[in-house]
Amino acid sequence: MVSRGTLCNWLRSLGELKNLCNQLHRVFSPIRLEPTMALSHALLISLIEKSSSGYDLARRFDKSIGYFWHATHQQIYRELGRMETAGWIESSIAPDAGKTRKRIYRVLPAGQTELQRWVAEPCDLMDLRDEFMVRLRADAALGSLNLAPELQRRITLHEEKLALYREIEQRDFAAPELSRAARIHHMILKKGILFEEASIAWGREMLDLLLKE
Repeated sequence: MVSRGTLCNWLRSLGELKNLCNQLHRVFSPIRLEPTMALSHALLISLIEKSSSGYDLARRFDKSIGYFWHATHQQIYRELGRMETAGWIESSIAPDAGKTRKRIYRVLPAGQTELQRWVAEPCDLMDLRDEFMVRLRADAALGSLNLAPELQRRITLHEEKLALYREIEQRDFAAPELSRAARIHHMILKKGILFEEASIAWGREMLDLLLKE
């Protein structure tokens, strides 16, 4: 007959074994990235367009996709590591690495498959969250809160962004004949241009209203 002490030790051992199994499962289970839009999908697109080092990729990202999907360089480097572990990309030592740790990243077939899977999914409309709209509601509820200077600052920022987009348009899309890819890129830019133009027009109209009070 098993003693009470022996039984307790046995049950305790089972509990410790269960905890160990849970820990091993967390460590060795396959890595899964978020199925919805994530930075990884934007990076896959950039790397399909051109294999790059992490540094060069981050710089290109800032001047292209980064206009509508912002990410810091630290986030990009961290995401590249996750994507490589997931088998979506691979890296190799850059020919000009020298004594540095520079590596070139390229997309693997699994990464292209993942991108195709994600593109085929329906996507939500942009979720607009603008803190200044809430401040305007506060102005409407409490009376004038002197929001005109802040609104003027925001109009100026939109004007600067619009000027930048116009400069990119003249630099990259002035040719009479553009490839299909270039026309798509141009249409993406046009959406940014229309957004900035609408923001400026709305801002000026709103500013007139605030200044009349």
